[in-house]
Amino acid sequence: METKRIYIDSQTPEPEYIEEAAKLIQKGQLVAFPTETVYGLGANALDAHACAEIFKVKGRPQDNPLIVHVSNFDMVRSVTEDWNEQAKRCAEAFWPGPLTLVLPKTAFIPDTVSAGLGSIGIRMPSHPVALSLIEKAGVPIAAPSANLSGKPSPTNGIHVWKDLQGRIPLVLDGGACNVGVESTVLDLTGKVPMILRPGGITKERLEEVLGEVKVDHPSENQAPKAPGMKYRHYAPTGELYLLIGEREKILSRMTEAIQKAHSRLRKVGILCTLESASELHSQLPDLLFVLGSEKRPEEVAASLYEGLRLCDEQGIDVILAEGVSKNGLGFAIMNRLEKASGQKILYL
Repeated sequence: METKRIYIDSQTPEPEYIEEAAKLIQKGQLVAFPTETVYGLGANALDAHACAEIFKVKGRPQDNPLIVHVSNFDMVRSVTEDWNEQAKRCAEAFWPGPLTLVLPKTAFIPDTVSAGLGSIGIRMPSHPVALSLIEKAGVPIAAPSANLSGKPSPTNGIHVWKDLQGRIPLVLDGGACNVGVESTVLDLTGKVPMILRPGGITKERLEEVLGEVKVDHPSENQAPKAPGMKYRHYAPTGELYLLIGEREKILSRMTEAIQKAHSRLRKVGILCTLESASELHSQLPDLLFVLGSEKRPEEVAASLYEGLRLCDEQGIDVILAEGVSKNGLGFAIMNRLEKASGQKILYL
C-alpha cells in the first residue's frame, strides 16, 4: 500500500486536506492524525470492519479496547447510554482536552471497539486537526495511538511515518503534539470515579471537580477496560531500567552502569532531567537525552516518547531513565516509564 503524507497546518487546517481524510474515514479506511496528546490511528467507530483493521495494522491485542473520539455532544449521546452528572461536570471542566470518560456504550458501537465490554472510552480532543476531521467525517472516530503495538507512542508525524508507512493510506502530519502523553482515562461506571490510566489531566484536578477519585491497580488476569492497562507499552527495543531515589545515588549508579556496558561493547542511553544532565555529560554515554526540568513536568511529558524513540534510532542497547516525582503530571510520566521498563525498577 502506498501511504500519502500531507503536511497540515495544526492551528488552521486546510479544508481540502480535512475533506480528503474524512472521505477515507467514511469509506472504511484508516487515517493517522494529530491530537494534543499523541497521534491517533483513526477509523469510523461505527464500522466494525474498519475498526478491526486498526488491530491488524498495529498488531494490537484484540482484548485491548479503543477510545472513541467525538467532536460534539450529539455524537456523545449516540455512543453512550448514560451521560450522567459526573460526566457532564468532567466535560464542562476538561473538554475538549486530554480526558477520556468510560461510560456504558450504545448498541451503535461494535464489540470490536469495546473489546466485548459493555462500556466504552469517549474523548473530545482539543487539537484543531482532530476536531475538524471528526466533524467533517460526521461519525465518531475510534483511534488508539498511531504506532506499532507496544512501541513508544508517536508525538510527531515523522514517528507515524516510520512505523506505519506502507500500512495505511494517509498520514496528516501536523508536527509535534504539545501534551506528549496519552489522555487520562476515568471510569465513571462505578460508585466512585476511578482512574484507569493516568494522563494529561491529573488526579488533583479531577478531585477539584468530582471530590473523591480513586486509582485502579489492575491484576494481570483482569480484562483491560482501557488502553495501557494490561500489556507492556511504550517500550523501546533496548533494555530500559528506571532509577528512583536520591539524585546522588542515581548519578553514581548510572556512572557505574555506563562503564560496565561499555566494557561489554554495549551502547548506553541516558534519559534524565535537566538538573542531572551536567553531571552525566562527562561520563560519555552514547546518548544523553534531556527530558526537561524536574520543576516543569510538562516538559518531561512532552519529550518522553521522543527520547525513547531516539534510543531506537541510535541502536541503544541499555537505557537508564531517571525517575521523577509522582506528584501531578509526574504520575502519568512514571506510569509510562514503569510500563516501558517492564517493571525493571531500581530503588536507590
